[in-house]
Amino acid sequence: MIVSIIIVLIVALIVIALLVSAVQQHKEKQEAERRKELTKQKAIIEETEEALMNSANIPLSEATQRILQRRIHDALSQMVPISSGGSGLKNRLKEAKERLQNPIQDGSDDFVLPGNDKQLISLIQGIKKLRTIIRSEHNKGKVDSQAFIAEDKRLEKLQLRINIESQIKRGLAAQTAGMVGSARQYFEKAASTLNSVSFNDDYITAKRAEVEGYLETISNELKASNATSLKKKNEQEQDDLDVLFAPKKKW
Repeated sequence: MIVSIIIVLIVALIVIALLVSAVQQHKEKQEAERRKELTKQKAIIEETEEALMNSANIPLSEATQRILQRRIHDALSQMVPISSGGSGLKNRLKEAKERLQNPIQDGSDDFVLPGNDKQLISLIQGIKKLRTIIRSEHNKGKVDSQAFIAEDKRLEKLQLRINIESQIKRGLAAQTAGMVGSARQYFEKAASTLNSVSFNDDYITAKRAEVEGYLETISNELKASNATSLKKKNEQEQDDLDVLFAPKKKW
């Protein structure tokens, strides 16, 4: 009898231990998932806030700014229920909600092209990141197709504009420095980019004409330079012949 009771107790203890272990593992799994979700939403917020800060360099439309603000608001909404951080996140969520209700203005399309390659690369990367964010929000169903197409096209045109202006700026600098070959390469690259786009507008038309003008000027300069070189060469050859066939002097 005593042996049976002992066996029952041992079995009960084992069962209890297994249950406690299972509960503990479940809690640990939940905690790991909670932290993973918090980390994910935090990364979304940081990425989006960085994109908003880039508005100082990249002109953002009202629609794009709203998409970014909504993304931050939604991420905070996901974090608040699963966070144990107190009132900090709740206050941020409240502020994010208020920003969504405040009026905002379109960013100006007038921007200054960066003065060095590092800043230029950063600007282009910022635009690419914006396009990725907007596409992600569209895929989640948070941006309707019409708005997505309009904003993505706007950013695509801005990216193209920066590319073209940069190539022209480099071409003019090379031309001023007397590096005609390099200048022609920059202008030809700009022309190739303009001819490869699938749309046309006033900007594209104007820049095509401008770049073609630069290329024509360089072509004329090269023709004139080649003609001058050929003339000098012929004159030199004639001088050599004159010396060769000149009457010899008698001493």
